[in-house]
Amino acid sequence: MAKTRNQRAKVKTRHPILKKIINITTKVFIYFLLVSVFWVIALRFINPPITLLMVLRNIERKADGKPFKTEKEWVKFEDISDNMKRAAVSAEDQLFLKHIGFDLKSIEKAFASNARGKKVKGGSTISQQTAKNVFLWPGRSWVRKGFEAYFTLLIEIFWSKERILEVYLNVIEMGDGIYGAEAAARAYYGKSCTKLSRNQAALIASCFPNPRRWTPENATPYIRHRQYLILRNMRRLGPLDF
Repeated sequence: MAKTRNQRAKVKTRHPILKKIINITTKVFIYFLLVSVFWVIALRFINPPITLLMVLRNIERKADGKPFKTEKEWVKFEDISDNMKRAAVSAEDQLFLKHIGFDLKSIEKAFASNARGKKVKGGSTISQQTAKNVFLWPGRSWVRKGFEAYFTLLIEIFWSKERILEVYLNVIEMGDGIYGAEAAARAYYGKSCTKLSRNQAALIASCFPNPRRWTPENATPYIRHRQYLILRNMRRLGPLDF
């Protein structure tokens, strides 16, 4: 009998602690939801000045004894060359205007390929890549993927497709210390991204998967083949109907 009373006493002493943990967890969760939604809504109107990837890349450069380098210049959506917009969509996410953030068929193909032990594929849409670049850190963990899915849904809800593509083309890595279409166009072709030709835009987009390894300045046969496929997709895709 005494033993039973002691067990009940222990349960009673633990209960307030458990309740306190639940209350704290609930408050943190609600706080995160409110802050994240506010953050996403704010960046619908405010251009992100820097991303975590830019910071991490500069830390890596410093560790390698290189100077800091962040070449970027924001260009409004309407001023970006239609060739660059179409090249990006043709290269990375041909269903961009039709889905709500996720291309389920591409995700299934990526899972199947990875399960067979082939080269790891992402299957990420432009919306997912934008969420990752603006709000998160690089990596492939399931935790980061979960946050990526959450922020992808938020930007699909609160941003327009034009805004998603505008941010994407202004912040993604396009070379060593080069971010966004404007910086890439000036670095590789000495012109603004507003004046990129179809071939130039397709060649820049062909390097998106690994911009620090591949460059339009020294395009390999593989990159030239990717450029050809992107140009073909651009012809098939036609004008983007936003």
